[in-house]
Amino acid sequence: MLAVGTKAPAFELPDQNGDVHTLDEYKGQKVVLYFYPRDNTQGCTAQACAFGDMMPAFREKGAVIVGVSKDSVASHKKFEEKYDLPFTLLSDPDLEAIKAYDVWHEKNMYGKKSFGVVRTTYLIDEDGVIVKAFEKVKAKDNPAQMLGELE
Repeated sequence: MLAVGTKAPAFELPDQNGDVHTLDEYKGQKVVLYFYPRDNTQGCTAQACAFGDMMPAFREKGAVIVGVSKDSVASHKKFEEKYDLPFTLLSDPDLEAIKAYDVWHEKNMYGKKSFGVVRTTYLIDEDGVIVKAFEKVKAKDNPAQMLGELE
């Protein structure tokens, strides 16, 4: 996990519509950048839907929400449409941002070791500096937690 106070790494990734986004385009806004393992899984869906439900409150606080996983653009599009998600989902199949933000780690599930995304959320300020960082967050609680961090 990256340390609070460090400059957030730049990225250039396509969203669920195939449009490319960079961190620089969010200058002047707070960014809730969350990394999650996979579209349409129980935890990831709960997290995304809660972020979606709270979107008006995040907007009131001048924050945007950006989700990142290694899923494809097409997978993100289906995920967005199925749950009517009102925020950007970035596709990172080459692990560019995932590794830059240090969220790609070895996991141990039922004795089987593999690499994957550790559910992590960063709050990035208007100048592109990480001001909060949370690793191994609880999917359903994370959106409310992040809204509280904006208070």
